[in-house]
Amino acid sequence: MSIVLGYDESPGSRAALAMAISLAARFGEPLVLVYGVEPPGGVGEEFQAHQRALADMGRTAVAHAVAEAERSGVRTVVEVLSQKPAQALIEAAHRHDGRVIVVGTRGESPLRGAVLGSVSHKLLHLSDRPVLCVPVGDDVGRGARTG
Repeated sequence: MSIVLGYDESPGSRAALAMAISLAARFGEPLVLVYGVEPPGGVGEEFQAHQRALADMGRTAVAHAVAEAERSGVRTVVEVLSQKPAQALIEAAHRHDGRVIVVGTRGESPLRGAVLGSVSHKLLHLSDRPVLCVPVGDDVGRGARTG
């Protein structure tokens, strides 16, 4: 089994990283860091160049997360995939027998996430694995709450 984390260096994914490391350490399981992005287009040299550039960005993005996990004694596996993030996470969770998929939220309201198609919203509806959505922090979420 493993803990699967969607990571892209956003504030939400950084908050999720701490939670995912904690879970992986607690269960003694590897942390699978997934960076998924699907380049526009689909064929030709320009598409392939864009795909290579996005893969390089993904490897750079997860390098910080790998270092932080390893400092905590957590083994890591990195997957940089040319897929939409939600699909990349679901498929990685299946390949690595993910116990849970951990993602950060961006502090959006549920309605905005549903309309714009946030990764966490898609995962909650499409994944057959548990999904843990980690909020960025109280300061970000306060603006969306009333009361």
